[in-house]
Amino acid sequence: MQVIVPLAGKGTRVRPHTHLVPKPMLKVAGRPVMDWVMDRLEGLAVSELIVITGHLKAQVEAYASGRYGIPCRFVEQKVQDGTAGAINLARPFVREPVLIIFVDTVFEADLTLINRTDADGIIWAKEVEDYQRFGVVVTDGRGFMTKIVEKPSEPISKLANIGLYYIRDVDSLWRWIDHTLAAPPNKGEFYLTDAFQWMIDHGKKILTAEVGGWYDCGKLDTFLETNQVLLDKGAARRGVFPGVTFVDPVLIEDGVSIERSTIGPNVTVEKGTRIEDSTVSHALVGQQCSIVQSTLHHSMLGNRVTVRGFRGSLSVTDDSEIVS
Repeated sequence: MQVIVPLAGKGTRVRPHTHLVPKPMLKVAGRPVMDWVMDRLEGLAVSELIVITGHLKAQVEAYASGRYGIPCRFVEQKVQDGTAGAINLARPFVREPVLIIFVDTVFEADLTLINRTDADGIIWAKEVEDYQRFGVVVTDGRGFMTKIVEKPSEPISKLANIGLYYIRDVDSLWRWIDHTLAAPPNKGEFYLTDAFQWMIDHGKKILTAEVGGWYDCGKLDTFLETNQVLLDKGAARRGVFPGVTFVDPVLIEDGVSIERSTIGPNVTVEKGTRIEDSTVSHALVGQQCSIVQSTLHHSMLGNRVTVRGFRGSLSVTDDSEIVS
């Protein structure tokens, strides 16, 4: 089996320093999102990763090459025409069934289901209450997908499409991607889910499987929620800092200096950062930052950020300076 990892193709939800760092390499609970996702491949026979990148191809390739113990191929999507266009770029290199993972979420799922089904494909989903925010999967009584509805106004289904798919019948996938790309774009883009709908409408069986956990990394508030979940699940750690009050869970990397401060809950601080006379809660703090005489909450700081005398919430890029 090959794994296609599209880092391009989906609509961009802007966050701090996404123009400097590819979104899947932004860190949550001390690790890039992509690393958390690649952990889920354990137990699968993967012959190759095909990574579809955007304009930051060189950065992605330098980071991921050799990192996961799987041969990698990197293909740049120069025209951002949607998810179907992104997956289509992998076509010349695909020789086997494919697992497609959009890595802007962290999920918990037993992907070895792939080894136990004879369906033409699998789509993973998660039941949510705020179904109107997502594309949802509608199933029949046997659990096979019948259609995908984008942001429904009626509660036709609460199974949110999380961007995780297995396709055994890749020839059928390419056929219906061709059909999708030949049709007028859907809201200006060509959606992979439109190709799946064509497959279903022409007799293919795509099984719906629900994930155990699904943690979004698409915007600041959900990024912070995901950070807390991962800290609670075992990523939290810290050393001893005399005179510092901690409200767990927190992750304080080695090489961090903290004095006369209160840290937590739900805080990750990366190496080289210095915090003095401050309170920090619900925050992701990058490397080599300086936070002095400040109160930060619900914040995300890039690397080498200086904050002095500030009270409130911040969302800033690398090499920023906030002084009040």
